[in-house]
Amino acid sequence: MVRLYAGVWKTGGMGRVSAQDWARAALDTLAEDGFAAVAVEPVAARLGVTKGSFYWHFANRRKLIEAALALWEADSEQIIANLREITDPARRMRTLLGAAFGDTRDAAIAFRLIGAADDPAVAEVARRVTARRLDVMRQTLEELGQPPDLARRRVLAGYGVYVGVAALRRIGMLDDPAEFVETAVAEMGLDLPR
Repeated sequence: MVRLYAGVWKTGGMGRVSAQDWARAALDTLAEDGFAAVAVEPVAARLGVTKGSFYWHFANRRKLIEAALALWEADSEQIIANLREITDPARRMRTLLGAAFGDTRDAAIAFRLIGAADDPAVAEVARRVTARRLDVMRQTLEELGQPPDLARRRVLAGYGVYVGVAALRRIGMLDDPAEFVETAVAEMGLDLPR
């Protein structure tokens, strides 16, 4: 049964789908099926709503993509804020690496956005989020006593592994990215407690 609630057509059941729900579903679609799949129909199907719900929140696909990118950036900033609450830099880095390699969705989004970097708006957000992440990692390595230039090179290599693991997962060459946490720890020149 299809019902209209607050201007939103929802298939079966009650409830309102928010703009943030659309943005999160767009990110899920991006992670699973790529940038081109982020379109009104597949995202509406994922949410179980009609296309009319989309137009209640967004003027066009571009606005949905912008909302999804803003949500991804905000999620990344929240993770960074949570990490900053960990005062021990060794524990902070282990937590960061465990979370990064354990979150296949975020890695897939980062990989897909890098692949869609021909779009200037996508490239700008991907650069900004990546720069923030690299900066947090570099600062943490410096807190652990690494010289700035070495810390910078190590975090670039570590982030390269993170994105590379996402690429390998995409083609079915890797099942469990979490197995790379210890490798990443070692490559960054760290001897971190578990």
